[in-house]
Amino acid sequence: MALDDEFLKRLSKLSASQLAAISNIVEQFEAPHEFKRNEKSGLVSECVLRELGDTLLIHHCFSAQPFTKDKFEFALEKAVNFCGGTAELSPRGNPGADIAIDGVPVSLKTQADVSIKADFIHISKFMELGKGDWSDKPEQLKGLRDRFLHHMEGYTRILTLRYFKTDKNHKYELVEIPKKLLLEASNGVLEMKTESTQNPKPGTCNVVDESGKLKFQLYFDGGTERKLQVKHIDKSLCVVHGEWSFGRDIKITEENTLEA
Repeated sequence: MALDDEFLKRLSKLSASQLAAISNIVEQFEAPHEFKRNEKSGLVSECVLRELGDTLLIHHCFSAQPFTKDKFEFALEKAVNFCGGTAELSPRGNPGADIAIDGVPVSLKTQADVSIKADFIHISKFMELGKGDWSDKPEQLKGLRDRFLHHMEGYTRILTLRYFKTDKNHKYELVEIPKKLLLEASNGVLEMKTESTQNPKPGTCNVVDESGKLKFQLYFDGGTERKLQVKHIDKSLCVVHGEWSFGRDIKITEENTLEA
């Protein structure tokens, strides 16, 4: 947008604090930052990469805290629509998809825990497990797993926005967890933690590859929230669609794409 006389006139009417805020945003845009996309991504185009990246930059002008899930939902909807796609958020409280992108229902997650690992994804609350039949009987885990599999019928894709923080830098990555991968839980090994003092007792469902290496684990958390966690998801089995890095120590490279 050109800085025409009308726009400059509008700026002249702003207060000193409002102008300072705009100056802060401009300085953030000018600071070192690096946005990268997977060239094979049908979700993150160059336009979406830039729109999401600019929104993250603006967010960290005014907050040291990571992007929350509600902000992620709104930012993704805005970016897709601005860039020529069609995105619509689901009604608040919808138990399945969070957003539809070009007609495809998508579940959105975020991860920003201090113990985040680069190569493994953890979803601390994939879904609520409610007040169903669950106490201390190992066979009850089959019903909990069935609830998880039924929950995934409400969407086609699963995306998580992950946040890494150092003293001086911020980094986000958008990762798709293949639904096909999580559906392998139907053949996973169930185990109830019978030695636990919790009621209901927690349990796990481990999914491994042919060599016995863990692909991911469902953890049926019997705590006060009664929720399902998905732990130790091997990121090498997932797809990274985009990365956004910025801060005082960012080293800019000439490569602006990710390995597929």
